Formats: sequence, C-alpha cells, structure tokens
Amino acid sequence: MKHRTEEKVSATQGSFDVCVIGGGASGAGCALDAQLRGLKTILLDAGDFASAASSASTKLVHGGVRYLEQAIKSFNLEEYRMVKNALRERLYMLANAPHLAHPAQFLVPVYSWARAAYYLLGMELYDAVAAESNLFPSRFLSREETLDTMPGLKARGLRGAVSYSDGQFDDARYDLALIETFVAAGGTALNYARVTGFGRDDRGMLSSATARDELSGETFSVSVKKFVNATGTGADKIRALANPMLAARMRPSKGVHLLFSAETFAGTDALLVPHTEDGRVIFALPWQGRLLVGTTDEEVTPATRMLVTKDEAEYLLRQLNPYLETPLRRQQTVSGMAGLRPLVAAGQGTATSRLIRDHEVELDSSSGMISILGGKWTTHRLMAEDTIDAVQREMGGPVTPSTTKQHPLAGAAGYDKGFSKDIEKEYSLPADVAKHLAGKFGSTALEALQLLQENPAWNRRIAAGLPVIEAEIIFCIRSEMAETIEDLLARRTGAQLHGWTEAIEAAPRVAELLAQEKHWEPGRPASAVSEYTTKISAFLDELGLSEAKK
Repeated sequence: MKHRTEEKVSATQGSFDVCVIGGGASGAGCALDAQLRGLKTILLDAGDFASAASSASTKLVHGGVRYLEQAIKSFNLEEYRMVKNALRERLYMLANAPHLAHPAQFLVPVYSWARAAYYLLGMELYDAVAAESNLFPSRFLSREETLDTMPGLKARGLRGAVSYSDGQFDDARYDLALIETFVAAGGTALNYARVTGFGRDDRGMLSSATARDELSGETFSVSVKKFVNATGTGADKIRALANPMLAARMRPSKGVHLLFSAETFAGTDALLVPHTEDGRVIFALPWQGRLLVGTTDEEVTPATRMLVTKDEAEYLLRQLNPYLETPLRRQQTVSGMAGLRPLVAAGQGTATSRLIRDHEVELDSSSGMISILGGKWTTHRLMAEDTIDAVQREMGGPVTPSTTKQHPLAGAAGYDKGFSKDIEKEYSLPADVAKHLAGKFGSTALEALQLLQENPAWNRRIAAGLPVIEAEIIFCIRSEMAETIEDLLARRTGAQLHGWTEAIEAAPRVAELLAQEKHWEPGRPASAVSEYTTKISAFLDELGLSEAKK
C-alpha cells in the first residue's frame, strides 16, 4: 500500500465513482470488486482495517454444518442456499490466497453408534451440497484412528469420529490482502477516516462525504457518485446519516474466543463439539501455534462489554472439556478476543443464534445509499459481487462481470509450500520466524526482508517467544498503514493472539519503532504503551488472570 499521507492526498483530489465506507471483510471485498470493474473507488474506515468483527472470527472458511442442519430441520431453502453458496465461495478463498487459507480436517467425536450414524449422514449431506466444491470426502474413523489423530480426546466410551473437510484462514491478514490488492489495482484506501456527514445534489441524493481524520483531527471532503455502506454492525449509524427516517436493521451478537498453548491439546486437526447445552456448535482448532476455542453467541445489550468474561470462558470450557482427556482450565488462557456479528433483524423474538447469516443488499431510494447488511467471512466475495452489481445498476450503465472469483491476492504470486524453507535458508532465519513471515505475508515477505539491507539489526525479535522480527514491524508501518501498537500486534503480526503477556512485553519496542518511523514527539511512546497495556490488562482482569500472568 501507499503511505497514509499519500492516500489522504488522493482522497481529497478529484472525484470518485464509488466510496465504500468500512474496511472489514465486506468493505474490502466491495472496494476490490468495484476497482477491478473499472470504477474509481475510495475506501474509508473509521478505525483500522479489520479492527472489528473481521479479525475476531473463528478463522473458518466454511459452509456451516450447523446451518445445514438447521436448514434441513426447518425446511429452510434460504438457509440451504446460503450454505451451498458458502461452500462454493470457500474454493475461491483458498485458491486466491494460499498463504492465508488452507483446507483442514475436522473431527466430530462420537460416543454412541446412533450418534455416529447421524453425524456421518450429516457430513455426507454436507459433501453432497458442496458437490464439485468439496475439498475431500467425509469418512468414519475407528477408535484407534481417532486417538492416533487426536490423542487429546477422552478415550473412555469413544467409538470413533466422523471426519469432514472445511477451511481455515487468517482473517485479519486476509482483509489486509484484499485492501493491498485493491490499492495495487489503483484504488485509494484510508484508515482512521470517520465519515461524519454527507453532501447532497439538487435531487437530495448523496454526492459527497465529510470525513474526520481520527489521527490529526482534520476534516476533509470526498466527492462521490455512489456510496456503499459496508460497516457491519455499524451499518445503522451510516444508514441514519444518509436517511434519518430509516428503521434500524442490525441485531449484533457477541462472540468470544479463547486461545491456549498448543500443548494443551495434542494434534494437528480441528475438533467440532457436536452437542452443547444450548444447541450451538463449539470448535477447538489448531491455529498458528495455539489452540483456538470458540465461539459464543449472545445478543448485545447496553451492558455488553467487548471483553471475554469469566462466564463466557467457563461456558466454552464447560462444552469442550467433556470431550478432553485432560480438561482445560480458564487459568491456562494465553489470549482471547471478543467481536460482534453483523446479523440482520428477522422479526421480534428471534434469538440471534437462530438468525440466518446470509446477506442483504439494501437500496435507499431517498438518498441513493447502498448498504450491504449481514453475511459472513466465507461469502464476502459474493456479497461484494452482489453489491457492486447493484451499484452499476443504479449508475445506469451496464453491469459488467465481476473478476474476483479468480484474482490472486497480494502475497499469492510466487508463493508455494516451499517458500518458508526458501527464505529461512536465504536470509538465515530461525524456522519459526520464516514460517510466520510466509504465513502472514506470502511472497510479500520478501519486501519486509529486504529491509535487513537497510539495517541488519532489524532481524531481532520484538519479544522473546514471538516469531515477529523488527523488520516486519518497520514494513507494516511503512507499507501497511499501521498507526498504533494495537494495529501492529493485533492485526498486522498476530502477536497479540499468540499471547497477551508476550504482546505487553513487545509493546515498548514496537512503540520505539513507531516513534522512529512516525517522528513522534517525546513522551508519546510511553503514553502509547500505557494505553495499549491498559487495554490488554482489562482482558486479564476480567478473566481473573492478572496475578497468574505476573
């Protein structure tokens, strides 16, 4: 990407065909699709790219086995179509960014033969719905095969497991890859640019936006023909700015995840917990050297805090532990996250866990605003295609075909399975550092490593136990619009999910590098570290882990 200052200059000069508001999965997807169709496009995000729900997912590229079960039980054709679309879209996500997304095997442990038959039939239906999009066929594993594959499972009473295929991915980095690909195609992207109002033409249609630079406090205006509202759970706020008469549509739900050391549950495959006390599905999956456990699904209230609470943590462990030989304890948590799902209202009284995860493209004829509502990560590309189809229809020209089904994202060109070993050897990197760089950046890692020619000392780790080196931090500051410690540790490098204590340890050095690159005034690095560590400490305090982590 360009430097943020350059992007801001681009934003204020000339006019744009499309302005996409929101830099999460749906916004990044819309911006890329629009730009590739020849529409001059700008993307504005009020915070950092992927800083909300788009970096707090379960990291799955999937159709949704639970959604298929619900579709069959309720004879819901709409939900069935959503699953089928997602299974097809899964292939595009895996193919367009092989460094960020990959197939995975999921095991559903069974402790009765009746359950074994039920789950195997269900997964075979999942395969059938996927049809030619299937990754590999489902099958039944014997008790011995299951324990060989997943030795951490509770052995007593185990009959075996049903194996099925789905995908895993790095959500924050995938979002950034979409945006980097968009910028490389000629688009303009700006984070920390909050839309605060709209200008209108003589017909009352939106024709410009006023935005505030959240870093400098300055305001600027952008002239635009069509606006796309892709702000997820914040969609109602932008809808109200465009047309105060619109009724609220969003019903966000909170989901949390916990991360544990990989040693707490041996194996390289993912576990699906099929039976929970409230009928949900819980996953425990290996993810970048950690075990990721989630998720919950609770409707948001005015009292909701974006932290992982003790009750939420205990709920997750209460569902998972009956399947483990050695139960996990809340005190073993090394990191966690909380996010909001952008669910669309489906009538009064419907629990958020029952709301369909499909999307809706809404056109407000009074203002011309086009909003993409709902949806999920796996279908972000299809959501964008439907949205930009609507944009082109409203612009009065032809609807040109989307080209995003087969469009490699930043970092994909030149990447293969041997890439990690290649850079490990060429740059004399520790194996974990090379694997980390390859998995986060793909072939773009070479640009970060070239910075070692400028300063060989940047090959140092930012904290003991983390695979992140200083050159990576410098690269993200210079080339990926990272502006804060959290931008770097939570989303650009993933260090925060590796461990809260390691992230706190790394924060001072990261602040020094930011100060060096951004020319911060004296005193700002210390205040930035304090702000960041206070935020992380809130998670530790909420979970009762502050003393345990000291």
